[in-house]
Amino acid sequence: MILYPAIDLKDGQCVRLLRGDMKAATVFNDDPAAQARAFEAQGFRWLHVVDLDGAIAGKAANARAVEAIVRSVAIPVQLGGGIRDAASIERWLEGGVRRVILGTAAVRNPDLVREACHKFPGSVAVGIDARGGKVAVEGWAKTSEVSALELALRFEDCGVTAIIYTDIERDGALAGVNVEATAALASRLETPVIASGGVASLGDIRALHGHAKDGIEGVICGRALYDGRIDPKAALALAAEDE
Repeated sequence: MILYPAIDLKDGQCVRLLRGDMKAATVFNDDPAAQARAFEAQGFRWLHVVDLDGAIAGKAANARAVEAIVRSVAIPVQLGGGIRDAASIERWLEGGVRRVILGTAAVRNPDLVREACHKFPGSVAVGIDARGGKVAVEGWAKTSEVSALELALRFEDCGVTAIIYTDIERDGALAGVNVEATAALASRLETPVIASGGVASLGDIRALHGHAKDGIEGVICGRALYDGRIDPKAALALAAEDE
């Protein structure tokens, strides 16, 4: 199982939100590239980067910080937040991002997802951020009527490399990951699922690891890494137990 440390960008800084509230941001590092290098030095094999301002604006808002991160590390970067057109997808992938995450676009413009998967195989993930089982869009500011499972099933046959499933009510709250909902979603899909939101301890990682057979292949960790609740070395060892 792959462990993805999260770098969430707001106003050029590395922050963590509480349940997606942009007004409840805690700054953990004012140098995102330095944070990326630190995660790489700790042994992480991927980085999960989100342009929070871009998710709300619908276009890149922290491009300079993302570019600095990509230049600073050798490990692959997956990027989400405000990527809603073909030009943005192409620009980021050609600029060194390994995988783009399409969230709002997956709801509003599913053809874009399919076209991107065809043009850039293995480089497109779909981000499904759920509140009460329904998919939230536009930086979690709005909630659609589409269920998480319904949205995921729409892209089963087009080559999406992963579904990144976030329980918004758990995100940043250190209340524990929603293992049941994540495993239930993964068990219905052929596409691998990456869990996100609420990971607070090694116990959460262990619980998700136990559902690898259901299709959970990764987990994103944020606040618990920054505040020391999760030891990177121990977490990476646990995630690698099946390898």
